Amino acid sequence: MDLGIKGKIAVITGADSGIGKATAQLLAQEGAKIALIDNTNEQIQQAALEISKFGEVLAVKADLTKPLEVETAKRQILERFGTVHILVHAAGITGATKEFLEITDEEWYQTIDIDLMGAVRICRALIPPMREVGWGRVVLVSSEDAVQPYPEEMPYCACKAGVLNLAKNLSKAYALDGVLVNSVSPAFIATPMTDAMMSKRSQKMGVSFDEAIDSFLDEDRPSLELHRRGKAEEVAAVIAFLCSEQSSFVLGANYRVDGGSVATL
Repeated sequence: MDLGIKGKIAVITGADSGIGKATAQLLAQEGAKIALIDNTNEQIQQAALEISKFGEVLAVKADLTKPLEVETAKRQILERFGTVHILVHAAGITGATKEFLEITDEEWYQTIDIDLMGAVRICRALIPPMREVGWGRVVLVSSEDAVQPYPEEMPYCACKAGVLNLAKNLSKAYALDGVLVNSVSPAFIATPMTDAMMSKRSQKMGVSFDEAIDSFLDEDRPSLELHRRGKAEEVAAVIAFLCSEQSSFVLGANYRVDGGSVATL
């Protein structure tokens, strides 16, 4: 399938690894010019080097919790490419994972600042260039946690629900400008984030990494019918479709890439 994005300018946050990096590579293979954003240095440069074999890539180091750095990143991208057509926002953290009564205001604010306000800031920066050219695709990466409660991950759950609401509202606000906004909700994907979760679990339980994954699936994700971690490339494929000309009648939708983990309709 021709995605119709050859020559389009795509910005991907959280792009130094995981879903962001896999998405950037796939969009580059489809002919898009890529700007990678992450709050790292060596990792983002390495990702850019790997993806450059498929096309033109710009690596931008920026902290999305700092409005001035977001604006600086925007300026760098516009100076290099002239405009923006696609935004995939995949940056985020797990946040505090403990009993609700033990989570401090500071821990709540940290998760909100990164997982929700990071999405707000990057959309506020990059939707205007899309409106100017009359064509845009925005995909916000949410999570199964947005609609399925996990009491030990409350800040993350709340923020990802906010991301879904943000995407829906933005889809209403800018559709007639040619900017189509949707979201994707993965579940238990093999990324550095879940690697860290499973490493912590394996140490706590005194079991191997693979045994930690198996027990997590049995005890904490019993509705994940495929009984495995998903691959970043499997999420990237859905995101790429939502970034394409082929998704021109998809608006305000949330695509679950969760192996059946969300048990409700």
